[in-house]
Amino acid sequence: MSSPLNYDLSSDGPEGGNNNNNNNNRTNSSQIPSSVGGTPLPAAEGPFFGSPGDTTPSRNTYATSEGYSNMDITASSPLGPFHGSQGGGSSVGTGGGASSPLHYSSSQFGSEPNHRGSDLGSELRSDNARRRKNQEGRANRGDINSSDLGPRRRLFNPSSGASTPAGQGSSGIPSSDIDGGEGGEGDDDDDLNPKQVIWGTDVNITTCSKAFRNFLMHFKMKYRRNYDGELEQLDDDEYYYVDLMKDMIDTNTTNLNLDARNLLAYEPSRDLYRLLQMYPSEIIPIMDQVTKECILQIAEDEGMRGAVIDAIDVAVYKIRPYNPKIQKDMRQLDIEDIDKLVGVKGIVLRVTNIIPEMRTAFFKCSVCDHQVTVDIDRGIIHEPTVCPRPACAQPNTMVLIHNRCTFADRQIVKFQETPDMVPDGQTPHSVALSLHDELVDCVRPGDKIEVTGLYRSTPVRVNAVQRTQKALFKTHLDVVHVKKTDAKRLNVEVETNEEVEAQRNQEVEEVRHITEQEIQKIHETSERPDLYDLLSRSVAPSIFELDDVKKGILLQLFGGTSKTLQKGGRYRGDINVLLCGDPSTSKSQLLQYVHKIAPRGIYTSGKGSSAVGLTAYVTRDIETKQLVLESGALVLSDGGICCIDEFDKMSDMTRSVLHEAMEQQTISIAKAGIITTLNARTSILASANPINSRYDVNLPVTKNIDLPPPLLSRFDLVYLILDKVDEAADAHLGQHMLKMYASDTPQNVSATEILPIEFLTTYISYAKSKIQPKLTQEAKEELVKSYVDMRKLGDDSKADNRRITATTRQLESMIRLSEAHAKMRLSAEVELDDVREAVRLMRSAIKDYATDPITGKIDMDLVQTGHSASERRINDDFHASVKKFIEENVPVSMPFPTFMNDFNAQSQVRIESRELSDALDAIQKDGLIDVKGEGVRKIIYRSR
Repeated sequence: MSSPLNYDLSSDGPEGGNNNNNNNNRTNSSQIPSSVGGTPLPAAEGPFFGSPGDTTPSRNTYATSEGYSNMDITASSPLGPFHGSQGGGSSVGTGGGASSPLHYSSSQFGSEPNHRGSDLGSELRSDNARRRKNQEGRANRGDINSSDLGPRRRLFNPSSGASTPAGQGSSGIPSSDIDGGEGGEGDDDDDLNPKQVIWGTDVNITTCSKAFRNFLMHFKMKYRRNYDGELEQLDDDEYYYVDLMKDMIDTNTTNLNLDARNLLAYEPSRDLYRLLQMYPSEIIPIMDQVTKECILQIAEDEGMRGAVIDAIDVAVYKIRPYNPKIQKDMRQLDIEDIDKLVGVKGIVLRVTNIIPEMRTAFFKCSVCDHQVTVDIDRGIIHEPTVCPRPACAQPNTMVLIHNRCTFADRQIVKFQETPDMVPDGQTPHSVALSLHDELVDCVRPGDKIEVTGLYRSTPVRVNAVQRTQKALFKTHLDVVHVKKTDAKRLNVEVETNEEVEAQRNQEVEEVRHITEQEIQKIHETSERPDLYDLLSRSVAPSIFELDDVKKGILLQLFGGTSKTLQKGGRYRGDINVLLCGDPSTSKSQLLQYVHKIAPRGIYTSGKGSSAVGLTAYVTRDIETKQLVLESGALVLSDGGICCIDEFDKMSDMTRSVLHEAMEQQTISIAKAGIITTLNARTSILASANPINSRYDVNLPVTKNIDLPPPLLSRFDLVYLILDKVDEAADAHLGQHMLKMYASDTPQNVSATEILPIEFLTTYISYAKSKIQPKLTQEAKEELVKSYVDMRKLGDDSKADNRRITATTRQLESMIRLSEAHAKMRLSAEVELDDVREAVRLMRSAIKDYATDPITGKIDMDLVQTGHSASERRINDDFHASVKKFIEENVPVSMPFPTFMNDFNAQSQVRIESRELSDALDAIQKDGLIDVKGEGVRKIIYRSR
């Protein structure tokens, strides 16, 4: 492999291009320096330059992307075109082809008129077809809408002081020749030959291409580790990007991710990093072509010939830079960042459908059938005002042929700051992202990502049909790279059905690559005998004790296995947990910690949430003015954990939407003509406070917490966290808090060994994505036996009716907990120990929240219906005594006040008016009496 020639990077910075204005077109004449190297430059000319101050399109233009006309009037891609787009200077499009109903032969390059019926007819020439075929390998790069061989540049001749746009002058140097034209690589040292520079600057294109080629062929990771101050590894002496390009050849991929900080780490390319950040529209296409040349060189050195070389020659290779040195918040983006490479972080709120965007326009003369292809200039189609053919030259005769144009995929994404990035007292900022080609459909609502792109400003028309534009421009980000930052995300579970599993595996992407060293450490940790205690201690280590609560939350993080049956139906694998109890018992802190581990989820408060805020709401899109569906907290948490604080403070309407989301894990929407079903495959971790701010152990859980029984029964685990007075426990808690405040590293007093949060999240993510445990026969028998034993707890020989101590929901919860415990051990099968721990956790939770305070026994009717079996028995006895009193003392009728006085006179316990009225209403339904009137005027009539 031959190394590039020695060279010196120019230390002179670009002299032109004032980036403090809102014009997104750097080629505006006001931005071109008056001189380069001391030689004055002529005024800017060409198809991209109008009169000074003229920012409106010409009369014969077509605005594309009608649905997003306000934002996209001039922003069709991250990088604009780099050469002329009219007449003979434009590239020939490759669209249409066999799909076109009419065949138009290319006559773009001109021909003498023939005499087949008309003096203006176009001659069919075979060299045009050959020329078109040769340009198939120079197709426009999708996401930057520019030729990979034609960056915007000027040719500068030091001897004459002349400066002309490349490809438009008479120098004879083709605009697609990056390395300096016919003179080769050594011509940049010859002052007699023209130099190619970026338009409006003195940045030498040949020097840039040499610098990047040297970087690709010689960069090693040891340079980056030395730059970051890290220790070198054994494999750091390999040529990093050479290996990546070999992998691209083997896998037939065309995208090369470029860590921009590697340019800084490699000393000869540090100036190239500055140019990449300042002039990404011009530098990235140069890098694309250099990458293609390097891949061709590597392929030839490896002995590849024939079809492989041909495939590489026609492919469009793309450099995708990311990780710039300076990361900015959305609210920090300003006019100084216009047309520069920036990186921002945030969360995806909404993703539009795929939009077909025109890249090249095909025109045909209606008089002479002459054809011409025009490149799109940032969303504007420059229609030829006259026929380019000299023999015709008729004005306003060019017709746009849509089925011969070329289109590319595009998608608009609403991108917003994450809650932790928003300053106090302010609302989150948002920016529109424009994704192209391979980046389309790479993100989903709820994803936390880091994007790298070009910050654009686009004019806005006062009216869609008028040329007049507003003085205020709109901004958006044309994305060239997307990186998911929620590496701690807990992925959506794959399902048991093979077809669904295959489809889901395609949809759920790997958040980040786990190295072999991490996998080895994960398996070593899973073999530890104290694995369960170690992982539970690592969950919120700053919180004192609450061991069972932490173990339940730990199993919630792992989750069970979602099952889709071939005959239909689906069983959820997500575990729902409710924490309720006294204030100041670390409930909210536990929620915050879990939200930090599973950042795909959303953290919200019950008092500040509405029904539409949790599910989805209909809003009007700012750009299209159409009704669109915005995802709520549960939909955005799909595949993660939704943490809801102050769960009991929700309104009844808000809680009503949770019934479907917690059991079926879907949300049905029928609003404003939008009828759909959204996925809400999320676990819910909620916290609730007692009604009177202090839990009363003499009352059941349904009387302490303002939650309806049907919603309460949908939680797999309900933990009561009570603040009990215990002198020894209080002393230990005080010591723990003092240790925590005395040092920056909180420790658990029960054990000092805890896992770092990064490794814990990696362990959980690996287990969730790789392990899908199945129930063994012994585990199934143990689950059935445990379920039957829990049901037997309701046997009472003294009672007529049996108490319900377990339902099928408890059996399903034990199955999910058993699978989560097996998944924690990285076991492919659920064993007896997994089932026993799940049963222990279930009984421990039920013993606290489902115990009848009157009898002291477990009664699931408290959770299912809100009334215990003992309460029902007392009510039945009371109704029987009232019915007997009516039969003996009410012959025909009796006023209610008299009835209540007589009944209390013979009763040992005084009965209140409300209780007696409820009993009379129940007896009236049986047909024994008829009650008429209200209040003290109520009269009781005997019916039989």
